[in-house]
Amino acid sequence: MIRGVFLPALAVLLAGCSSKSPGTSASPPPAGANAEAKPSAEAVFDRSALEQARLEVVEVVRRSIPVTVHSSGRLTTNEVTTWRVGAITDGRLISVDAKVGDKVVKGQLLAKMYSHDIHEARAEYSRALAESIKARAQADFAQRQRDRARRLLEMKAASLEQVEHAETELKTALSAVAAAEIEVARTKHHLTDYLEIPLEAPRGSPAESKGQQDEDLIPVHATAAGVVLSRLVTPGAVVAANSDLFIISDLSTLWAIAAVQEEHLPKLRAGMPARIEVQAYPDRKFPGRVLKIDEKLDAETRTVSVRIDVPNPGELLKPEMYATIELDAGASAEALFVPQVAVQDLGGKPTVFVEQGPGRFAPRTITAGRPLGGLIEVTSGLSGGERVVARGAFIVKSQLLRASMSEE
Repeated sequence: MIRGVFLPALAVLLAGCSSKSPGTSASPPPAGANAEAKPSAEAVFDRSALEQARLEVVEVVRRSIPVTVHSSGRLTTNEVTTWRVGAITDGRLISVDAKVGDKVVKGQLLAKMYSHDIHEARAEYSRALAESIKARAQADFAQRQRDRARRLLEMKAASLEQVEHAETELKTALSAVAAAEIEVARTKHHLTDYLEIPLEAPRGSPAESKGQQDEDLIPVHATAAGVVLSRLVTPGAVVAANSDLFIISDLSTLWAIAAVQEEHLPKLRAGMPARIEVQAYPDRKFPGRVLKIDEKLDAETRTVSVRIDVPNPGELLKPEMYATIELDAGASAEALFVPQVAVQDLGGKPTVFVEQGPGRFAPRTITAGRPLGGLIEVTSGLSGGERVVARGAFIVKSQLLRASMSEE
């Protein structure tokens, strides 16, 4: 329907146009004329045709071209927000509650383990507590002795040396109390805060026989909120102190590791913007920012590793995805640009229509460069300040071809 309306309207419009070339005038095209005939030198629109065509004539503009470094790479977890949850002591896993892919919160119980260290730690605490009680009793006795010596001195029944000796004994006893209390606090902290178990074994049966009760099991908690990426143990596994049990990562941000060619190294800088594309979302670009540029090149690929911080809203991106990466390296020297709609294919060559005067337009072959947001770079064929037809360039092209066919 649109074609049926457009073509008659275009014919009416072109009837008010003419095409000029040296020594020629416009005439109706003969039947069967070749549509690819050589265009006339100039298209001329009278005032009425110009108003109907509603041509948009714009000036050739100068703009800086952004320099983009293209690279391939992959996504990884953000090491700053990735935690390895390990065993704090030797032991055996009794239960493992977390699974790979589980979302956990900080402090959530992941597993429980049994260890002989529990009983040793409780024994140390009991000894420290007993020593503290003993030291306190000795300090109380030393204070009574000191007080008695002072009373006797007032009654002239004791010497000053005896009082000073009692004072020294009291100070020694109080120092022992302080040391004992520090040891109690240390062993208590080891039990309740480090091992996270009660100070005393469950009552009713020996501790050894209750080794698998909750009160005698060391809990393993999530260090931070995130997703369980790896579960490295199963129930019954015997583990050593400091061995990894789980890997948890906050996936709200990821790292992209780009392998950038050596020739682009001078363009790179920390903080420069980046865009990341993945096959899973081909129509979307994820913004990022360069965190670090590696200090050395890969000896085999001759590329430098660039680490990029990538926000991951909704956790759409996944670690180990392959990515295409663009790095914004600033802008280059200025270049000429025209709207993409201004460029028409005329005789197999990119052509624009340059304004020669009111209602007069001449075709000009150009060399097109890079596109830029609805514009296209012109590397040759135009000069700054010239004006070309943007909207309606097809109408001018049609008029020129019509006139060319008429001349033949």
